Amino acid sequence: MKQLFFTLFLGLFTSTLSAQQDLFNENPIVSPQINADNSVTFQIKAPTAETVSVSGSLDVEKAFAPITYEMTKSDDGVWSFTTPVLPSELYRYHFVIDGARSTDPGNAFAIRDVGNLSSIFIIGGGQADIYKVQNVPHGTVALRWYDSPGNDMVRRMVVYTPASYENSTEKYPVLYLLHGVGGDETAWTGSGRAAEILDNLIAQGKTKPMIVVMTNGNVSQEAAPGNGSDGFVKPTFMLPHTMDGKFEETFIDVMMFVEDNYRTIETKEGRAIAGLSMGGFHTANISMYYPNTFNYVGLFSSALGVRPVGGNTTSPVYQNQDEKLKQQMENGYKLYWMAMGVDDMPMLIKGNADFRKKMDDMGMKYEYLETEGGHTWNNWRNYLSIFAQKLFK
Repeated sequence: MKQLFFTLFLGLFTSTLSAQQDLFNENPIVSPQINADNSVTFQIKAPTAETVSVSGSLDVEKAFAPITYEMTKSDDGVWSFTTPVLPSELYRYHFVIDGARSTDPGNAFAIRDVGNLSSIFIIGGGQADIYKVQNVPHGTVALRWYDSPGNDMVRRMVVYTPASYENSTEKYPVLYLLHGVGGDETAWTGSGRAAEILDNLIAQGKTKPMIVVMTNGNVSQEAAPGNGSDGFVKPTFMLPHTMDGKFEETFIDVMMFVEDNYRTIETKEGRAIAGLSMGGFHTANISMYYPNTFNYVGLFSSALGVRPVGGNTTSPVYQNQDEKLKQQMENGYKLYWMAMGVDDMPMLIKGNADFRKKMDDMGMKYEYLETEGGHTWNNWRNYLSIFAQKLFK
C-alpha cells in the first residue's frame, strides 16, 4: 500500500512539474565562482561550440575597461576561464558563443543596460561593500506615476525614501538623480545600486537621510521599455527629444509632483541635482534654467559640449546660457561638484574643460575630481557615493 501511494504521488508530482515554467531548471555548473584569492572562474557547457569567450568590465589594469578573454574547452564540453585577481567591485560580463552574445546560464543575476543584458557579480572586501545589501535599515523604492502636462502624458519615476521616512513626520531633502543616454528611470537602482549606496551610507552616518528621485530623461517615453503602454519595444539610444531642451523645460512637472506628494524641504537648501553623462548635461542645464532652485549640483562624466540632437538650439533652455550661469553663481549655492575619468571620451573631456574655464573666468566656485577609468558605471557608482556624503550638511 505504501509503495502504491508513493508511486501515485511521484506520478502526480512529475506531471505537475511538467506543467510548470522552468521552476526546477537547475544548472549544475557553478559560474561565476569567486575564488579565495578573488580571481573568478567562469564556466559554461557548450559541447558543440567552436569558440567561446567571456567579455566584460574585467580589465583592472585599465581601470575596468571592457576586455575579452578566450575560454578553454575541456573533454566534457565545459568551457572555462579564470581571471587574474580582481579588486572589490561590481562586475558585468557576458559570453560570446560562436559569435552569439549570451548571459551566463549558471548565473541567475543580470541587469539590462539600454538594450544589452549582462550577468553580474560582486567582489566584496572593499569599495563594493557599499553596493551590497547589508544588515542595516532599508529604505523604500517606489515606482510612481505622475502627470506631466508639459509632455501631455502620465510618466513614471522611481523614488527612494530612507528607512526613517515612513515612521516620522519629518521633512526630508531631495536629490534628483538623472541617468545617461539610453537609460531610463530604472538605471540608477539597477546598474547604479543607488538604494544600496544610500542605505549603507545613511546607516554609517556618512550622509543625511534623503529622498532620491530618479526620473526618465526620455520625455517621449511614459516609462522604461516594457513598462509603458507601448509595450515591449526595443530599447534604443536615441529617442525623440533627446537633449533638445524638452526634458529640462518640463522638469518642473517632476518637482511639483514630488513636493506635492512627499514631505520635502521646499527650499534651495533642501534640493540637490546630479546626473551621469546625458544626465550631467541635463543637470547643468536644469540648474541654470532654474538658477535659484538647487543648493547642490553634481556632474558625473557630464556630456557637456555635446550639441543637442539635430543641432536644435531653439529651446529657451539653451538661450543666453552665460547670463544664466552668472545668475546661478550670484544667487549662491553650497556645492558645484564635477568628476570625470581620465580615459573618458575626448569630446566630453574637452566639453567639461571648456565649461570649467568658463566658470573660472567668471569666478564661479566648483570642486573637480579626476579619477582613473572612463565612461563607466564603475566610476558613476563611486561618484554617487562621494557626492552623497557632501549633501545637506
